[in-house]
Amino acid sequence: MTPATCDFGVTIQDKVLHFLAFYLLSLLVDFAFPKTSFGAVKIMGLLGYGIAIEIAQSFMPYRCCSLYDLLADVCGIGLYLISIPIWKHVPVLRARWHDE
Repeated sequence: MTPATCDFGVTIQDKVLHFLAFYLLSLLVDFAFPKTSFGAVKIMGLLGYGIAIEIAQSFMPYRCCSLYDLLADVCGIGLYLISIPIWKHVPVLRARWHDE
């Protein structure tokens, strides 16, 4: 297997999907492990997952490794991080942060 060469261009739709996927993944990871705060361990795990996906895509036909995809992943994680104070005010979700 050799890495694919690709020149598919940058599409906004793909980046938005990466952004939304990693925002949701951040939320799910944070709620899956409620006894730990959303810090370095969770963030590095999500980044590692994003990097692994991009590396795997480089070996698939019609897919390629994209730093823009990784940047969209980072932005999704970052938005979740800065939106945590807002989520803390949602009554149904408030219990997740009760012990922190």
